[in-house]
Formats: sequence, C-alpha cells, structure tokens
Amino acid sequence: MTASPRPLDPQAVALNETLRRNNPAILEMLSQRGKAIYFPKLGILSQSAEAKDKAINATIGIATEDDGGPLVLACLAKQVQLPPAKAFTYAPSPGLPEIRRLWKEQQARKNPGLNGKTYSTPVATNALTHGLSMAGYLFVDEGDTIILPDLYWENYDLTFGITYGARLDPFETFTPEGAFNIPGLRQKLSQGTGKKIVILNFPNNPTGYTPREPEAVEIAAALKDAAQAGNRVVVLIDDAYFGLVFEPGVARQSIFVPLCDAHPNLMAVKLDGPTKEDYVWGFRVGFMAFGIQGGTPEAYAALEAKAAGAVRATISNASMLGQSLLVAAWSADAYEREKREKFSTLQKRYEKIKSILAAHPEYEEVFSPLPFNSGYFMCLRLKQGNAEAVRQRLLREYGTGVIAFGPLIRLAFSSTPAGRLEALFDNVYRAAKQG
Repeated sequence: MTASPRPLDPQAVALNETLRRNNPAILEMLSQRGKAIYFPKLGILSQSAEAKDKAINATIGIATEDDGGPLVLACLAKQVQLPPAKAFTYAPSPGLPEIRRLWKEQQARKNPGLNGKTYSTPVATNALTHGLSMAGYLFVDEGDTIILPDLYWENYDLTFGITYGARLDPFETFTPEGAFNIPGLRQKLSQGTGKKIVILNFPNNPTGYTPREPEAVEIAAALKDAAQAGNRVVVLIDDAYFGLVFEPGVARQSIFVPLCDAHPNLMAVKLDGPTKEDYVWGFRVGFMAFGIQGGTPEAYAALEAKAAGAVRATISNASMLGQSLLVAAWSADAYEREKREKFSTLQKRYEKIKSILAAHPEYEEVFSPLPFNSGYFMCLRLKQGNAEAVRQRLLREYGTGVIAFGPLIRLAFSSTPAGRLEALFDNVYRAAKQG
C-alpha cells in the first residue's frame, strides 16, 4: 500500500500561496520537495531571535565564554585574524546578510545587462556543488527529464541522476562546424509539452567552451520559444567558471542576463560563487539566485525562504569562516589588482596552448582539439588509439596525468605550468601515436 503524502506544514502552505498569488507558474515548476520545504519562522529559530538581546539567553546551540563570546581553542584562534564571532560561530542559513548583498552587487557589476532587471537576492550554499543539489531539491522530481549538452561534468549524474532520480537527456554539444548545437537544444525542447528542465554550464566543463555572443542570443531565444509554447521551463545555470573568458566576441555576461526576465513561464536559476572566480576552492561558499519575468518581491522572498529551508535541512548553513574571509577580501585595496594578475596567469597558458597547436600541424594526425575559449580545460578528440589506453600509457611511460572519457582526453591547463604545456601536448601526441 502506498503511504499517503504527508500534510504540508502551514509555513510551506503560506509560501506556496504567496507564489500562487504572485507568480503561479513558479509553483508548477517546483518539485514535491520544493512545495513542501520552508524556512522555519516558528520554533527554535524564532524563539532564539526573540531572546537575542536579553540579559540571559539560554536558547542558542553554541558554547560561550562567560563574557558571551564563543568558546574557542586558542591554538585555532591564533590561526585566524578575524574576531572569533566572525569565524567560529554559525552563519544564518540563507547566508550572512552582508555577503548576500555584496555578491548581488558584484553580479550586477560583472553583468551590466542586469541593471534595471529584477531578480532575487542570492542565498548562500556550500559552494556550487551544493547549490546544484539545492536546485535539484527545489525543482527536480524522480522521473523528471533534464536536457543538457552531452559533454558535461560527471557530478551531474550523481546529483541529479542518483540523488534526485532524474533522467539526463543529452544532445550533442557541438555541430559538425564547431558551433554550439542550438538545433539540438531546440529539438530536445520540442519533444512534448510540460515541464522542461535544462542545465547550461559556461564556460563548460570539460570543453572550456563559452558560446560566442550571437550563439548566446540564439540559446536564450530557443528557451524563450519553449516557454512561449506553453512549457514551464527551468534553466539551471552552472556559472562555476564565470568570468574566465579568453577570446574577444565570446559572451562575457552570464546567460542568466537574457533569461532572468525572458518569459513568465521561464525560471532562470543562477548557481555561482567565488570558488573559481576568487580562487578559493576550499572555502565552500556558493550562491543561488532566481529570475523570472514578472517576479515580484514577495515571490522572490518565498523562493529565498524555500532555498534557505533546503540549506537548513541539508547542511544547516555554509561556512561562517569562508563567508567572513570573503567579505574582508572584497573590501581590500589589492583585491581587484590581484584578481587580474591571477586571471592573467590563466590567459597566458591559454594563449600558449593556441600557439603550440598552431606550431604543430602534425598533431592533427592523431588528435584534434574541441572548440575552447575559456575556463580551466580543453579537450582533445583522438583520431587513433583508445583514450583510456592512452591515459594509462601517459601515466606509465611519460609521467603525465590526464582525464580520459569516451574518445576524449581532457587537459586542465589551470593546473599545468606554462613551461610544461609543450611537453604535455608532445607526450599526448607520442602516446596516442603508439596506438
């Protein structure tokens, strides 16, 4: 016998009613979990908030010194220059108010097309991987289909396929001419009418490709057309490598810009963070923001509450230390200069690869590069030899590590010194030529 569904908490019902009144299409896009989740305004959290300024506060679940500061081991405190209250305590589940405000301001500066547009305040997640999972929590039911390019980060299989029971439905990433396969995207979107979930990741992992500006316009148009056709379209935008674009004419603004107000049937979910943008892989701080045409402040507040509830249900909150360090760094005088310097390091490696490929036409005998113009990676398609066999030979005979999948080899120039790039490509060439 199938168990009857659990009744929704009144707080979830209230959030759903807010969405129904303001943007009813959003409610139809939510998963069953998304409909049921809420950020608790009653109970422990509200009672703790009410006691915050009282002389005696026996509500909070941290240990404190007699003076009210957090109990901290001195051997740890001396490793951190921040005050203990900004490093060792819990952060709010939605994220520190200051970091949420600052990140939204940064999003607008990096994406001038957002000026004048309405979208939510970002909710903090435990970096982008957790943000993707929270997007699955809110929008993906078991059996849902997710449309995406066939060259994608393998963690999507775990996050959306295993964790949420979705079926990934890929289309070929590139056309034979080397452009992003917009006809393939349109073909997938045209199959039936209903809820459509799409994942877009630019710069792409594994290929290191970002659409050129005209392609970005066409991608947005294809998704808008699907929404106009009566579908409820949810676009999950994985902006993990945002900003790392190395060629002119390549889209430098997130695809979130044209999508966040494209149509009342189209929900754009921007998943991003400082992990790659600010080179802080271990901080585990990311963000989730929502945009939809006609989105009201009330609807966005409801979505933020649901996202914060999902964060609280899974990890409680993202790192207080990571958030506080980032807030401090963003106000440092040297921040922008140092960020440009690190970008320049990656740019020079990208340009070195382009010059190596141009100088070695013989490489085309055994492999050809897939289109790449951005990010951390580029891929080689082998014309002879098996990618896994080549990978093993590179490890065994050439002291070189690469990633192999299908007929492709992925090279991370993000972690390869410029002085070793020539040897890297020569080693792949020689190993692949052996068959």
